[in-house]
Amino acid sequence: MAVHEMSRPLRHLADAHNVRFGTSGVRGLVADLSDAVCYAYTQAFLKTVATGSSRIVVGHDLRPSSPRIAAACIQAMRDVGREAVYVGGVPTPALAYYCALHGSPGIVVTGSHIPFDRNDIKFYRADGEIAKADEQAILDSDVAVPDGLTPADLPTVDGTALEAYIGRYTGFFGEGTLAGLRIALYEHSSVARDVLRSVLERLGAEVLSLGRTDVFVPIDTEAVRAEDITQARAWAQAHRFDAILSTDGDADRPLIGDETGTWLRGDVVGILCAQYLRADVVVTPVSSNTAVEQCGSFRQVVRTRIGSPYVIANMGAYRDGGRVVGYEANGGFLLGSDVERGDSVLKALPTRDSVLPMLALLAIARLKGLRLSELGDDLPRRFTASDRIQSVPTDLSRALMGRLEFDARLAARLMAPDAGEVVALDTTDGLRATFASGEIVHLRPSGNAPELRCYAEAPEGMRASTLCDRCLTRLSSYLHELHHELRLPT
Repeated sequence: MAVHEMSRPLRHLADAHNVRFGTSGVRGLVADLSDAVCYAYTQAFLKTVATGSSRIVVGHDLRPSSPRIAAACIQAMRDVGREAVYVGGVPTPALAYYCALHGSPGIVVTGSHIPFDRNDIKFYRADGEIAKADEQAILDSDVAVPDGLTPADLPTVDGTALEAYIGRYTGFFGEGTLAGLRIALYEHSSVARDVLRSVLERLGAEVLSLGRTDVFVPIDTEAVRAEDITQARAWAQAHRFDAILSTDGDADRPLIGDETGTWLRGDVVGILCAQYLRADVVVTPVSSNTAVEQCGSFRQVVRTRIGSPYVIANMGAYRDGGRVVGYEANGGFLLGSDVERGDSVLKALPTRDSVLPMLALLAIARLKGLRLSELGDDLPRRFTASDRIQSVPTDLSRALMGRLEFDARLAARLMAPDAGEVVALDTTDGLRATFASGEIVHLRPSGNAPELRCYAEAPEGMRASTLCDRCLTRLSSYLHELHHELRLPT
């Protein structure tokens, strides 16, 4: 193809189209993720991170725009003589695992839990997710988009990635491990809906399929929708099951419910999975439940900023400290060390995964003869709740953070006026305030969308929910006033 434009830094194109790296990956509106933009990002990735690699693994989720974006990425590979190994619709951790097995870089197109009018391109080195330094190198790279870019059709799907991912778990946990369990699978539009059925059935469980749809459903495992809370409880009354399982769109975050249809908090799931794996060092963002320190199960707990790249970087730094794991408040679990059990070895997979924590909790329940609702009974009584205000411009969120950080009285009035004075402020990521009551409220602008997130922690579940809900109600009014005061664009 002839080149349409002079070579220029990708950063300029990214800014012009408002498509930039977020917490993890390149995210933007589908309308802005044009073929040219996707081609340019892939070209920069090949020139800076995937140098010397002749084969690049490419996959995507099931949202409507993902195959088209994947085709544009693959065209960039073809134009420089690289081979695209197209694995089709696969869970993000399945693609990452396949990359690690074959020593190949990879690209997965997925917007995870965000609405279908947005999407994301995530880049992988052969050894895992790219780092923040890699992102900067990609943005600084010079790119040139071909004239009349028309991506060719997608190649034939290579199904070996899915089989390898299934084999990872059936080989470690063993056939029959889940025999006697009846598992409800909330399939919706998760790319893992068929994979999960295969894994669970091979491990001996009976699987009940629920809620399958071809319409994309934006499941956020950290801020579960009211309709999903209601639906799960209704299913529990209508069907007999031991657990209900689901994931976000690309299946790197689990949604695990007990026999009553009550969804478990992701940070509690992370603690239980880490205990099952007998971890020495646990790496988790500052937003996660403090029960991880208080339970006394781990030699060291390391806190990071929110986002898997920060968790991964710290897992690598503590690799010599024994068995290292990481998890996020959304339930995504990262395995930083190999785990040996008898003749079986579960290889490290330092990227968010949904299947490992699901199987770990089911295995614990089976081994101890407990219901899923009883698994957290031995943990310290610390409960968390989270939610968000959508359509909050990033500039407005940052202005709010600045005011609250330097005005403790305003912070207490808006965040938790009935929790006592602010006794500690943590600005690792956003603003996390600990109050005299021991309760915690944490505010943070999302790194992936124009949203303001709120995390609350208290000794009782209802109190945590109340803290979160009332804080967001007060903030909604204050943000409206602040928006007008600062004269920000609508």
